[in-house]
Amino acid sequence: MLNLSDGVKKALILIPTQPLPARARVAVRRKHLARLEMAKAQRANFLIIGHPKSGNTWLKVMISRLYQLRYNLPESTLINTDEFARKIPEIPRLAATNAYYSYEGEVGKMLACGALDNPLRHKPVLFLARNPIDIAVSWFHQFTKRQSRAKQELINHFVDHPIDRRTVQMWDFVRHSDIGLPSLIEYQNTWARNVRELEHGMLARYEDLRAQPVPTLHRITQLMGEDFSVDEISAAVEWGSFDNLQKLETSGTFSQGGMKLVNASDPSTFKVRRGKVGGYREDFDVAQVAELEALVRDNILPELGYCQGVTDA
Repeated sequence: MLNLSDGVKKALILIPTQPLPARARVAVRRKHLARLEMAKAQRANFLIIGHPKSGNTWLKVMISRLYQLRYNLPESTLINTDEFARKIPEIPRLAATNAYYSYEGEVGKMLACGALDNPLRHKPVLFLARNPIDIAVSWFHQFTKRQSRAKQELINHFVDHPIDRRTVQMWDFVRHSDIGLPSLIEYQNTWARNVRELEHGMLARYEDLRAQPVPTLHRITQLMGEDFSVDEISAAVEWGSFDNLQKLETSGTFSQGGMKLVNASDPSTFKVRRGKVGGYREDFDVAQVAELEALVRDNILPELGYCQGVTDA
């Protein structure tokens, strides 16, 4: 039997279905991608749950660096799911998913509050939270300039009001779209609740990973069941710094979709675009910022602490 990577398996679903009419294409892809997503989660040693633009790729880059250094692997290869484990069985398989949109929601159902007992609920599960306004702005750039057509089509068939990425403006996307700020607040709240009920669930915030990267990454690797030294963690954090990753991305170091350079002449298309905590304040006027922050403050779970004036400054 061929030992195909998860990436190849995904391509074998997407490529043959491209000629189908849109409705049939989405239905077939959603069905088979859901099976693949569940299979990845079931084989994984560690699950990462996070909305797009929450720092999932950045976290995987730093985890990748830990294994690159330990096993002398090339820096151009990153862990998405099984890229390292297929060559070196001692390296754990990861499954990173938003667990919400389209086919990825199948994993979310298994980990939701009140779900029946199942093997996924006994795995180490990390929820990576982030201020939903910062997510919304980066999500706008991702959705309109980096998102693959296949993924965008699946998301647009998932929501009630499809989004035309050619014409949507940032404010309308962030404030009024089906995948904008209200949805993002509910997503953060839902997963904060979900991980409370999991046997090995953990909540980590993007903001803490930025402010205290070494101890936060160390806690995450301990959840994975790994034992990396502080020196190893520090080296991975240094390599995963914003400046270094942007340099590596713009030089074309990475060939994988998550970090692959899309358009060298347009910085807004970069995966490593800005990386600032509270960067949304540069994108809207004072009244708009106040409206967005009030929406978060009035609806976010207090334990997440966003827009409370202290923990997310």
